[in-house]
Amino acid sequence: MANWSRLGIIAGGGALPARLAAHCQALGKACFVARLPGGDDPALAGFPGGEFAFGQVDARFKALRAFGCDAAVFAGHVRRPDLKALRLDAGGLALLPKVISAAQAGDDALLRVMVTAFEAAGLPVLAVEDVLGALLARAGPLGAHRPDETALADIAKGAALVAALDAFDVGQGCVLRDGLVLAVEAQEGTDAMLARVAGLRAAGDTGGVLVKRCKPSQERRIDLPTIGLTTLEGAFTAGLAGIAIEADGALIVDAPAVRQRADTLGLFVFGFTLQAAA
Repeated sequence: MANWSRLGIIAGGGALPARLAAHCQALGKACFVARLPGGDDPALAGFPGGEFAFGQVDARFKALRAFGCDAAVFAGHVRRPDLKALRLDAGGLALLPKVISAAQAGDDALLRVMVTAFEAAGLPVLAVEDVLGALLARAGPLGAHRPDETALADIAKGAALVAALDAFDVGQGCVLRDGLVLAVEAQEGTDAMLARVAGLRAAGDTGGVLVKRCKPSQERRIDLPTIGLTTLEGAFTAGLAGIAIEADGALIVDAPAVRQRADTLGLFVFGFTLQAAA
């Protein structure tokens, strides 16, 4: 675990930022939650912080320094910023040329600009697992159910597909059934992709796997593939047999609750290794 005393949580969407804030509280360490637009989980309401637009660079750093933060972590889904709603301050204006260039290159390039800006300001950026290692997915099944041979073949194909799309900066996930690619995750995100798959399925038509893995070239300190109860419910509604995530390359928010719910729904949650999937 990395050394830090006061943590700045750059909060995107989803349940992960609140999970990290609660962990800081349990450790007796302070955290400041700098919410990005869309990082509006009600569970964050009791923690010090504020909302900052993407372009409020100076304001965000000033607030983090005033709180005494000595490290930062990006948590939750970070939406591609609307360039018309950046609310640029002086620091944002200075960063704007790099943001525009990176936005044209893709989300990964944009995330690297954010990391570089934080480190240039003297705030090291930690990976989520540096703060709470228990969130990192482990190899093998989480719960009572395991993928069968057909699902394992789909997992291997899905892992290869995400890797092949890396150069196009498309996404981290896909859905396959019996070797057929049903969907590839793009800007809509995993939940919307699963809803799209659910709309494709006929009543009683079940099977298939959601596969999520880290893109080979991505900045691994930000935006690791993440699943939680919402993902599990979406997979169930889509009629899938389970979810496969990269071991040591993906996060599970509240693994005990995910395990219990997966067992109840009859779904597998499986951590695959890239060696085994190849």
